[in-house]
Amino acid sequence: MSDMATIESKYRDLSSRLDEATLRAWAATEARSLGHGGISLVAKATGLSRTTIHAGLSELKAATPSLDGRCKRGRVRAAGGGRKKADRQDPLLAQRY
Repeated sequence: MSDMATIESKYRDLSSRLDEATLRAWAATEARSLGHGGISLVAKATGLSRTTIHAGLSELKAATPSLDGRCKRGRVRAAGGGRKKADRQDPLLAQRY
């Protein structure tokens, strides 16, 4: 089995079970283990961007998670992100319908 097929298989098995941070760390570890050209190979096999893999490598070098401890609380992203509810943007919306 080639490196590409092996990485594709691992990615299929793990991607639904890992959050963004751990998936990024896994991809970076795979790329680092392959040496020269590893980032491109992992990016091609997984569909992750090279930027994402580079971010994972930086996080591994720093040896601290870039999420400021949010993983410990069960969150990956900061609270308050995303689209606001329509009734919060327009308080009169509920009265109209």
